[in-house]
Amino acid sequence: MNKLLSALIAGLFVSSGAFAQPAAPASASSPAVEHAQGKADKNNAKAAASEAKVDAKADAKVEKADAKADKSKADAHADAKADKAKAHAKVTEAKPEDKAKADAKADKVAADADAKSAKKSVKADEKNAKAKDEAHADKAKAEVKTDQVKAEGKADVKAAAAK
Repeated sequence: MNKLLSALIAGLFVSSGAFAQPAAPASASSPAVEHAQGKADKNNAKAAASEAKVDAKADAKVEKADAKADKSKADAHADAKADKAKAHAKVTEAKPEDKAKADAKADKVAADADAKSAKKSVKADEKNAKAKDEAHADKAKAEVKTDQVKAEGKADVKAAAAK
């Protein structure tokens, strides 16, 4: 109940404040100002749409890079697993006198496969990070461009009001 009452009182003050606003100067409603404001609004909308489009493309680029990195890592891991399996299969097929040698070779193959898999994973992460950085930069550039358009629009409206 207290919240409702306070909301009603706050609404009363807000609405009474709107009526107490001084009238805008006559030049603020001139056709030139209205034209400048309309043009600024139109440009702001275009800039916002363009920024949204760039953001969407950047997000898609990041998702694609993530998927590609995950696939590359999975492929590298699968390749390493297959190489290890082949090496251990040779150990089981080896003659008893050659088992120790085959086992040592299998360990070497496993170590090489793990190293190769790790290198591919690092390379995939590096490419993914680069793609994310580029996408972030694209978003930042689009935001700066939108801010510039908004500032130019405000300046144009201000100039039109000063005439």
